[in-house]
Amino acid sequence: MRESGILMHITSLPGPYGVGTMGAQAYAFVDFLKEAGQRCWQILPLSPTGYGDSPYQSCSAYAGNHYLIDLDLLIAQGLLKPDEVGHIDWGGSQGRVDFGLLYRNRLKVLSLAYGRFQGGAAFDRFCQENGSWLPDFALFMALKEKFQGKPWYSWEDGLKFRQPKALDAARREMKEQIRFYCFVQYLFFTQWEALRRYAHENGIRIIGDVPIYVPYDSADVWSEPGWFQLDEDMTPTAVAGCPPDAFTADGQLWGNPLYRWDALKQDGYRWWLRRLAAAGRLYDVVRMDHFRGFQAYWSVPFGDPTARGGKWIAGPGMDFLNTVKQALPELNLIAEDLGYLTPEVLRMRDDSGFPGMKVLEFAFDSREPSDYLPHTYPRNSVCYTGTHDNMTMRQWFETADADAVAYASEYMALTEQEGLVWGVVRTAEASVSELCVIQMQDLLDLGAEARMNFPGTLTSDNWTWRAEADFTGHGLAQKLKHLTELYGRLVKDTHSENGENVL
Repeated sequence: MRESGILMHITSLPGPYGVGTMGAQAYAFVDFLKEAGQRCWQILPLSPTGYGDSPYQSCSAYAGNHYLIDLDLLIAQGLLKPDEVGHIDWGGSQGRVDFGLLYRNRLKVLSLAYGRFQGGAAFDRFCQENGSWLPDFALFMALKEKFQGKPWYSWEDGLKFRQPKALDAARREMKEQIRFYCFVQYLFFTQWEALRRYAHENGIRIIGDVPIYVPYDSADVWSEPGWFQLDEDMTPTAVAGCPPDAFTADGQLWGNPLYRWDALKQDGYRWWLRRLAAAGRLYDVVRMDHFRGFQAYWSVPFGDPTARGGKWIAGPGMDFLNTVKQALPELNLIAEDLGYLTPEVLRMRDDSGFPGMKVLEFAFDSREPSDYLPHTYPRNSVCYTGTHDNMTMRQWFETADADAVAYASEYMALTEQEGLVWGVVRTAEASVSELCVIQMQDLLDLGAEARMNFPGTLTSDNWTWRAEADFTGHGLAQKLKHLTELYGRLVKDTHSENGENVL
């Protein structure tokens, strides 16, 4: 079935408290998607942001980002008072997230809400249902607070090596703070489930994202170090990255510890199955980040200053993917098959049956043929104008080689009257890909100021873009709905006879 959607992370929504949240603006965005004839809302990982404020570097593969908890909803519940949040400096710019201010202030505000929280059966049930990860995560966060944010591998040995006596003593000492972090997660998941339910009621599916790696300083590595390439002192022996290419002469050094795929395989990949099952409960469709890393991954010796000294190591391949498909047959997956793709990677993607990604921005290098040109697409694919790691289309037109722009203009029959970027949106909608996803910045025809991320860099611009308060106005929904209907992507019957969503 042909359908389309929009890529827009929740942090990019407008709102009064420094960052987009799961409150009124998120519900309004669902309304906009429905009005525009869209079926999918694609977001970035919902996990807590970590190093460089990236949602792809999180201290937990399971926890929710407490920045996304809506404070107005807590005021309505009586857990906060308006003056407790109104006087706080959440940042001077409505167009940018100030993660430093959020880091300093958000948990302080949530602790006020915790002071009024009475607990109850729903909270107890939440803690019980999430018992496979929540106790370790809450303890991890309480210890991080106790040690002023120091990484777990610098904690005292009893805690670093998870000696039972040390852990028991820490649980007793910090019982109330551990409960606070459980409460924060309860708030997040309660608000998320309500928002997702509203999306379903309006015929909207959520496409989420699962990063392939977890950071070294994470609850996941600390709680289950045996699945990672660490030595006896819990120091990584090799870390993740990607090799040098035309964009980065030194490659990208991500620094995440690599998996012990041999041990994971021997255990039936249960660590990964738990993680993907949790993602399947959180989202309707899961994008598997850095899909090529399952075929072969770039391994960099720990301590190297760049990724240049790395090498390719064979990954688990179809053995892992077949296990996932057998164990989680209802899980809908998209393969993020971008980057350095070898015939082996393409064969793995095709053998898996997962749709890959086709990015129009990559299509028009006039120097060589491209698999990203729409006439080459298979139906089992997802067409994007660009992703969170790309320039906006406006920026691309302003900075690309003149020959590439001329090629794109001729291929897509672009005109100034229609608008160059809207011509790209039209081309994406017209593609044979069963799903088409347009980045919100491209629908708004924004330039470099709205780019979400520049890979391999650490700047205050990455991940911080926010839309203006009236960003869905000016007839945008009707304009997008027209293209959606014109190219057969408008799904008119979104409910079954008994009132349930047909998803």
